[in-house]
This record gives sequence, structure tokens and C-alpha cells, in this order.
Amino acid sequence: MMRFLVCAMLICGQAALAAPDSSKRPVLRSGAVAAASQAAPAIPQPAAEETAERRGLGLSLRPLFRSRKAERDARKAQRLQKKGAICGDIALQGVPVGRVPGRINGCGVEDAVRVRSVSGVALSQQSVMDCGTARALKSWIDTSAKPALKRQGGGLVSLKVAAHYACRTRNSQKGAKISEHGKGRAIDISGFTLANGTTITVLEGWNARRTRKAMRQMHQGACGPFGTVLGPNADRFHQDHFHFDTARYRSGSYCR
Repeated sequence: MMRFLVCAMLICGQAALAAPDSSKRPVLRSGAVAAASQAAPAIPQPAAEETAERRGLGLSLRPLFRSRKAERDARKAQRLQKKGAICGDIALQGVPVGRVPGRINGCGVEDAVRVRSVSGVALSQQSVMDCGTARALKSWIDTSAKPALKRQGGGLVSLKVAAHYACRTRNSQKGAKISEHGKGRAIDISGFTLANGTTITVLEGWNARRTRKAMRQMHQGACGPFGTVLGPNADRFHQDHFHFDTARYRSGSYCR
């Protein structure tokens, strides 16, 4: 009897050791895994193109290339500024001024510059204006003023500036509208100094035999770069100078 009980206990113990742990999920064999994957419904996954698109969108939102370009532009602007350049153009020499507040309503300039020379041509006085006007002045000097005077006295070396920024009305007349001078968009030129030291004034040179053609060439050449061009034939206020400003009109440049 005793031997029978010992044998029964040994058999039960071995059976308990051989039984699987019911708290763990059974692990399928490799063949069973393949079969289960075929039988189970597929869970939709993002398509490769969609995943790549999302990844690309994420990258496009990063200002990587824009930042590098901005850094290059900033470094270029710093290099130009060290060389005296303004408005991002080495041909425009001067200093940045920034905002110029007007003492009366309608006057003032945003991001003004003080120009001392343009394309190697000096200004008789450093002139305050915005960059748009400075660029228009450069265009006129390069395409009209220099070519018109290249055969006279060794060529153009300086402009005699009669007026630049000034917070005033048109022609300084009481009750008139604010002049473009008061907005930093105008410059008045009264004379041209040549390499040999000669100065040709608008007042005397407009109808002089030797300079008449050059004067009219410069006057006409300003129509386009500038929106308003006034000279001796315009009115009594402009007998002795050219008035240039960058005001724009639907009908085009106003030139008289």
C-alpha cells in the first residue's frame, strides 16, 4: 500500500511539471505564424509614397535653405556696407540713415539713406532719399548723364545738388500738397562738373550752343527711371535745375 501511494505521488508531480504555464500566451511555431498571418485581416498601413510625402513635408517646413540664403545675404550686405555701399549696391556709396520722421503730416522716409556718390559720380552734398530714388539716380547717371557728357571736358565727375529731402510743400507754396522731396523720393540737380573742372549749369547750359543737345539728352533720359521730370521748360520754378522724383502715374512718366 505504501509503495502504491509513493508511485502515485511521483506520477502526479511529473504531470504538473509537464503542464504549460496557463498565465502565458502560447508561442506559435514558424509555420503557424505564417498561417496566422495569411488568415488574419491586413491592418492598413500608410503607403510608402504617403509616408515619404509626409516626411518631405516635414522637411520642407524647416527653413534650412531659406536660412542659409538669408545668412549669405546678410554676410554680403555686411561686406558691402564695410565698403561704403548702400541699398545693396556697391555703385551707391553713402551711409544708411533709417527712419526719418516728418515734422508735418505726410513727410518722412522709411529706411532712408544718405548718398555721397553714384557710379563714381560725386554729389556736391550728401543727399537723403530712399533706395528706390537712389537706384533711379544710378540708372539715369549710367544711361543718360555720363553718355551725354562723355565728350565734354573729360566727362562727368560730380553733380551739383540743389535739393534733396526737405519736409515742405510743392515749390514751397502755401496750401500745396506735400512735395516728393518731403517723402525722400526726389532730388534736384542744378549743375554738372566735368573732369577738367568746368561746371555746366542748367540755367546757362540749357540753351547754350555747346551744351544744348547734352542738356536735352539728360532731361529726356530721366523719363523712365523717374516718374516726374521737370526742367526749364516746365514752369518758372524750374528755370535753373532739373527736378527728378520717383512718383508713379498710371499714364507713365510725367516729363516737361
